[in-house]
Amino acid sequence: MARLMLISMLFLLAGSMLMVQGGDPTLFFEWNVTYGTIAPLGVPVKGILINGQFPGPNLNSTTNNNIVVNVFNNLDEPFLVTWDGVQHRKNSWQDGVLGTNCPIPPGKNYTYKFQVKDQIGSYMYYPVTAMHKAVGGFGGLRVNSRLLIPVPYADPADDYTLLVGDFFNKGHTSLKKILDSGRNLGRCYGVHLNGKVAKGDGKDEPLFTMEAGKTYKYRICNTGIKTSLNVRFQGHTMKLVEMEGSHTMQNDYDSLDVHVGQCFSVLVTANQEPRDYYVVASTRFTRREVTATGIILYKNGKGAASSELPPPPVGWAWSLNQFRTFRWNLTSNAARPNPQGSYKYGSINITRTIRLANTAQRVDGKLRYALNGVSYVEPTTPLKLGEYYGVADKVFKYDTIPDEPPSDNTRVTLAPIVLNMTHRSFVEIIFENHETAIQSYHLSGYSFFAVGMDIGKWSPEKRMNYNLLDAVSRHTIQVFPNSWSAILLTFDNCGMWNLRSEIWDRHYLGQQLYASVISPNRSLKDEYNLLEGVLTCGIVQGMPRPPPFSS
Repeated sequence: MARLMLISMLFLLAGSMLMVQGGDPTLFFEWNVTYGTIAPLGVPVKGILINGQFPGPNLNSTTNNNIVVNVFNNLDEPFLVTWDGVQHRKNSWQDGVLGTNCPIPPGKNYTYKFQVKDQIGSYMYYPVTAMHKAVGGFGGLRVNSRLLIPVPYADPADDYTLLVGDFFNKGHTSLKKILDSGRNLGRCYGVHLNGKVAKGDGKDEPLFTMEAGKTYKYRICNTGIKTSLNVRFQGHTMKLVEMEGSHTMQNDYDSLDVHVGQCFSVLVTANQEPRDYYVVASTRFTRREVTATGIILYKNGKGAASSELPPPPVGWAWSLNQFRTFRWNLTSNAARPNPQGSYKYGSINITRTIRLANTAQRVDGKLRYALNGVSYVEPTTPLKLGEYYGVADKVFKYDTIPDEPPSDNTRVTLAPIVLNMTHRSFVEIIFENHETAIQSYHLSGYSFFAVGMDIGKWSPEKRMNYNLLDAVSRHTIQVFPNSWSAILLTFDNCGMWNLRSEIWDRHYLGQQLYASVISPNRSLKDEYNLLEGVLTCGIVQGMPRPPPFSS
């Protein structure tokens, strides 16, 4: 009953309406994107608001809901938002990245239409244009389980979203100018929690409220642009229950490293003396540690939060060891009634291995980031539109990078990068990081199995240590300095999909690529046609629409 009431409440959202059209329900949202003054660290900055909010509104949904979001761009430059972690089955047209979509022009609107098909979990949305993400336009996106699908824990007393991120105290145009001039952004100025930082003067409004004896769910996402963060709850432990759409084995943690682009769900039980407590976020792997706090209020509690904060861990080896404790819950259901572990990924033969090495080099005196010697540049025509309209050869070339790093990985060229992936092939991707900075990668349209991670250089013998039983299925993975990470997945979702660095200055300066997955059948069973209302631009603007796929 409590769960039914919670799900019902999620539909009563400002600016939204629920409609059932025969099958799965449809949620409608209208978003107005504007500039507005924000001050997460106390310094006024020109931020980006959605419906007047920073961070933006939570987008709440349930498995298989159809979602319609009409986005009005009231900025003075193009804007585009992506739905990080939503797989958009057969529908990369709605992914909201520049390789699939034209940005929304100033003063115009675009309506996204997508389904959270066979998914549950904690995700986020954020802008992909320029450096907009640094100053807002992001928010939480949750997909709740259907009532008929059990979850492996009792209904929480409440369900909270905690968005943590770094902040640079500069407007997005200033940050863009720094990168365009060939310089590095440097370190962040501070950290925020849901756009705020507690001052500790007794006047802080609480971020969250708990009642003694009850258990609460917190969906924690790192929405920052550059910095890994460690999150902990003063005096309380966290029970990890879900990670980017997968139920996990329920281990208890005093703190969790959340890398850029990642989302965790934890349960926190209010089992301490009733008074205020801090939720704490600290920067990781930075020369100067920065810590921020937010207030958790106990109902009927007495007393301010203690100024003695739980310390963060030290070093990245601790974080690597924590990764190794994450395990897929093989017996629990996810979006479907069958157990997660019924998919035996470890018994599938690998058909292609791709090794991607990131590098930082200067091209014509300006900083660029590359994968296997090529730094991605955005063409004026989205890749997917060029492919769909039959003019791909005028927009990009397939397989411009090799499947392994070149022997001389110090030379960098600039070009769009599109990997031609065979439909339904089972692929191994190894991310190799020979730099001293941590990396974080996201693959849109898919979840993958994070089977391995270690220090040093990868070699085929490393496969002996892969987790081929219960690696967590997720969409974002970190790569530690001078280390490697390995993932496995089946490319069974047709479309044009972005594999990108979640470290946003690296993304902006070329550390990304696209994977093109085309069905030889050209059938609606594998991919949807271009939807009516999709914006066109570049060389396809004004061209007649190609014949639709057959059923």
